[in-house]
Amino acid sequence: MREIREYNMNGTIILGVDNGYGNVKTAHRVFPTGIIKCDSEPVLSKEYIEYDGAYYIIGEGHKGFVADKQEDDDTYILTLAAIAKELEERGLTEARIHLAVGLPLKWVQAQRDSFKQYLTRERYVSLKYRKVNYLIEIVDCTVMPQGYAAVAENLKDFKGMNLLVDIGNGTMNVMYLNNGRPIESKSWTEKLGVNQCFIRIQNRIMDRTGTKLPDEIINDFLRYGDADVSESYLSAMKQVAEQYVQELFQKLRDYEYNEDLMKLYVMGGGARMVEMFGKYNTDRTTFNHDICSNAKGYEYFCYMMLRQKN
Repeated sequence: MREIREYNMNGTIILGVDNGYGNVKTAHRVFPTGIIKCDSEPVLSKEYIEYDGAYYIIGEGHKGFVADKQEDDDTYILTLAAIAKELEERGLTEARIHLAVGLPLKWVQAQRDSFKQYLTRERYVSLKYRKVNYLIEIVDCTVMPQGYAAVAENLKDFKGMNLLVDIGNGTMNVMYLNNGRPIESKSWTEKLGVNQCFIRIQNRIMDRTGTKLPDEIINDFLRYGDADVSESYLSAMKQVAEQYVQELFQKLRDYEYNEDLMKLYVMGGGARMVEMFGKYNTDRTTFNHDICSNAKGYEYFCYMMLRQKN
């Protein structure tokens, strides 16, 4: 059994949830950002929660990109599912929770308060996951900057000038670190996540062949750089991926990235794409492929903030 690193403050568990546009992540669980509401108990799926008189199949379907995660109840329901899955991992069915979550770098200031209110709308929550009852008390919520929180514990390792790039499904977050110190005036959020590559692959194949490529095949390709399809399809997907990564690097150069003057640290679901299809200096580029890094970082960062306050 893997070790669970738990941050606890006065009997309250600090629990990180990374509400990504492609996947929802906790420190130890990952599942697709998909949700289907049902009026009756699902027959085939076991991945559902029962909450407030309805059933929600988790991880099915696909939620499109939205800049405001509070525009419907989906993110709230997915957060409850994430809490239940993480508590299951920890062998708990009841817990006091301080939620530790994040938003893209340049959206935190504008959306922090409303996102906190959105996620703490109910203090006491009762739900059922895998036919097990969970009783959760959400005592508070801290909203942090995505990307930066993931490296907060290791800032001392970032010597000199570093460019931190967090490529998610919906957005790419970019931040400069000078000897581990973030430069707030040099941080940006771009809608250039992996989903852009997904859409372009789908369109390229449709334009060339008239065939709608199944989502599962594209997702496999984005994850592994390969897929069990004919060479003509695979070649077309690789061309799109290479063009997408080239665009990523061009955007970084627009923000004054120079590999001779700084190191590059790439994380998030898109890090694999950059590693497979990008052209970069291997000696000055680091890839972090742990897609739970933000969720883990939220817990650590939140714990340190609360400890400092206390």
